[in-house]
Amino acid sequence: MTFRPTLLVFFFVAFSVVHAQEVSAPKFGDGILNLKGKDSTWSMKVGMQMQFQAFAQWEEENASFTNGQTNFLIRRARLKLDGFVYSPKLTYKIAIGLANRDISGASEYTSNAPRYILDAVMKWNFHENFELWFGQTKLPGNREHLISSGNLQLVDRSPLNGNYNIDRDLGFQLRHHFKVSEKFVIKEAFALSQGEGRNITSGNLGGFQYTSRLELLPFGNFTKNGDYIGGDIYREDTPKLAFGVTYDFNNNAVKTRSNQGSYMVTDTGFFETNISTVFVDAMFKYQGFSLMAEYADRTATDPVAKNSDGTLTGDAVQIGNGLNFQAGYLFESNWEVSGRYTNIEFDKDITANNAQNQFTLGVSKYIIGHKLKVQSDVSYLAMNISNDQLMWRLQFGIHF
Repeated sequence: MTFRPTLLVFFFVAFSVVHAQEVSAPKFGDGILNLKGKDSTWSMKVGMQMQFQAFAQWEEENASFTNGQTNFLIRRARLKLDGFVYSPKLTYKIAIGLANRDISGASEYTSNAPRYILDAVMKWNFHENFELWFGQTKLPGNREHLISSGNLQLVDRSPLNGNYNIDRDLGFQLRHHFKVSEKFVIKEAFALSQGEGRNITSGNLGGFQYTSRLELLPFGNFTKNGDYIGGDIYREDTPKLAFGVTYDFNNNAVKTRSNQGSYMVTDTGFFETNISTVFVDAMFKYQGFSLMAEYADRTATDPVAKNSDGTLTGDAVQIGNGLNFQAGYLFESNWEVSGRYTNIEFDKDITANNAQNQFTLGVSKYIIGHKLKVQSDVSYLAMNISNDQLMWRLQFGIHF
């Protein structure tokens, strides 16, 4: 992992102006540095996230586990900046990925450069409960992906998210929330985006991507936005429940997983097809117990890419559905035990019935909530057309 000179320049500039600003050293977990202009027309909080992971995996063959593989890696290393400009109603967020997994995936459509930028978004609260977002950030997709990687209940996200999430894209989002009673909260989000994922510099290939999400919170808001935090680390005093539904339509998509995956190329250019993705999810928390459930379904008008003469290119849209259940209990000692079951069903005509079932057991120690924690889990993955797998992970996470 290499730090670019531009990052060093940023730090030199930031700290050279510190003496001219109001500076506060926040408590652990609230950022490394808080800056505020003398005239209160801007602010910036500087944060950092790091995750270090040990990983081991084996294949089951002839009733024994063989072909063991191990790996030590920096799972995530990210620089995060956020604050407001001109008015507290106009905020921004910048997240820069530094680990190889964050910056990989360069192509001619990202100028053959590392994909450093995760988020670069402005948020304008222009009227009451309405917000307009513009830039690059997460689309309002499935709940598990909308939970920050630093706030996950298990070491990492499930295969449902890995196969069906719609991640980040460039465009606009309109968000709104309101109450229908003293506690009942409804949240709405709509996004119009380019449809090819993050850091694209060439295109727009195909059409646009349209995403709508509706959330219902019948018992009111969770403590500190806990409906998007893994585990009940705030130990809700009263039951809290959230339902979410997302519909995503990518018009003339050119990638195998909507705005994710690989490009589908034919002898005459890109293969284009309409891709629809539906997510239904829920989160429940009460006195240390948490339960999250998700369902995903993806379809395509024409899922198999073909050349002009009708021959197959070998590319196909990854259509199918997935189901994910996850639960855990947090003890007062801040140890948590959790479990997850994930089922993935791909279209049998395209993937030869390569169904997957994953069972995961995890344990976490929250030293300072999700800001400083140690997590470990073990997973058994059962697959129809290949060897089953056993996986163990240990991860230390720190989030300033």
